[in-house]
Amino acid sequence: MIRHKPLFIKLLLLVMLALYMLFFTDNIFAYDSKIYSHYTPIKLFIATLCFGVIFSAAIYNLALYIYNRDKRYLYYSLGQLSVLLFLANLDALHIAPLNEIFTFKSFLLYDLSQIFVLLFSTLFIKYFLGITKEHKILDILIKSVIVLALLDIVLTLIFSHSILTRIFPVFVPIWLIITESKRLYPHKDRAFYFFYYGWSMVIMMAMFVYLNLTSYFNMDFPFLHTIFAFESMILSLAIAYKMKLLEEQRILQQGLLLQQSRLASMGEMIATIAHQWRQPLTHLSYLFMNLGKKADDANFVTKKVEEGKTQLRYMTQTIEDFSTFYSPSKQKENFSLQDAADKALTILAGSLSQTDINVTIECKEDASIFGNSNEFQQLLLTLLNNAKDALISRNITNPTITIFIDRYTIMIGDNAGGIEKEHLNKIFEPYFSTKEKSDGIGLYIAKTIVETKMQGTLRVKNHENGALFTITLPNHLEKI
Repeated sequence: MIRHKPLFIKLLLLVMLALYMLFFTDNIFAYDSKIYSHYTPIKLFIATLCFGVIFSAAIYNLALYIYNRDKRYLYYSLGQLSVLLFLANLDALHIAPLNEIFTFKSFLLYDLSQIFVLLFSTLFIKYFLGITKEHKILDILIKSVIVLALLDIVLTLIFSHSILTRIFPVFVPIWLIITESKRLYPHKDRAFYFFYYGWSMVIMMAMFVYLNLTSYFNMDFPFLHTIFAFESMILSLAIAYKMKLLEEQRILQQGLLLQQSRLASMGEMIATIAHQWRQPLTHLSYLFMNLGKKADDANFVTKKVEEGKTQLRYMTQTIEDFSTFYSPSKQKENFSLQDAADKALTILAGSLSQTDINVTIECKEDASIFGNSNEFQQLLLTLLNNAKDALISRNITNPTITIFIDRYTIMIGDNAGGIEKEHLNKIFEPYFSTKEKSDGIGLYIAKTIVETKMQGTLRVKNHENGALFTITLPNHLEKI
């Protein structure tokens, strides 16, 4: 209840506004064709230029819709065309000399154009933000506005004038939606803020004009034309950035699917090997037991038997670690960061055995977090493999890799000479790689896992004689 208190307050204010408009305002359904502004040539030029910007945005986004059938483009384009229709009717009724250019003076079209602005803007917001039933309050709010807008279209055609937009200016329902989106929408990326601030400026300027403050301050200027044109550019940027984010998400999903497919294939192979290993390992264990019982030099044989058993346990644990690591799993669990690093090193040990690379783990303070341990081990393995490959390819003397753990911070450093400055800002980009026969997706997936699934950060910099990758996790991932 407390969470939705701001919405109740806003709705109460809207009820009060409706009562004021109905009972304390002179006939709000009356028509007015009085000329309120007389534009000079420079102001006329600005208004005309704004028409061009809005029209260009509408046609461009309509073309994009035809190309890829994304409804965001369609509703934005229809919204911009509705804005053009509204401004043309506004100019025809109230602004000289544009009233001589737009000779039609249709009050019905004037009202309908405002409803269409509201309808298509609301539909655009719904599809731009991806509002579904999961966003319960926002979904109900947007659907209510859409239903009221459609009902108002019918009433306008019946009574020859609007009901809803005469009681509530068009910007009021949109203000309600975007402010609630700012409060409740969970995925506030840069595209969202383009969208939010673009609409906020439009609403503030619309309110400024609606309250007739332009006349009060003697400011005869095409404010609405200018702000709608500016909004066209800002929301076009928002849409473009949103598409960029969706494309990155698509690339990530493709990479994850490819990675899971590889892991699944390797998991099947490891499972087959494990099945073949278990029986001989069990048989060897029994042999050691029998050997210990029959030997003459009990102390010597017992010592060797224990060494053999230790190796058997190591081999058994190794195959278990491999089987777990290469079995794709979405299950979350509590796991230790040091244990995850140890298991990643176990997987890497095979490829390190043929090198003289020295790998050390220093744990100042361990932390237990809640998440997908497999994914975390895989991103650690990606970072370790990159360090190993750099050390080998550059033939470094006394090659070393250091893993340092301090609670929620994990640092992986090497002495391979570092990353070239021109590549430092690109290595997390998808399909970028400085290695031959590499798909360039590993570091991108690692960074995405840390930032989107663990709400942490993955950074890289050059230090001393090599590169240093730093993973920082939030403390709310602590063991639960």
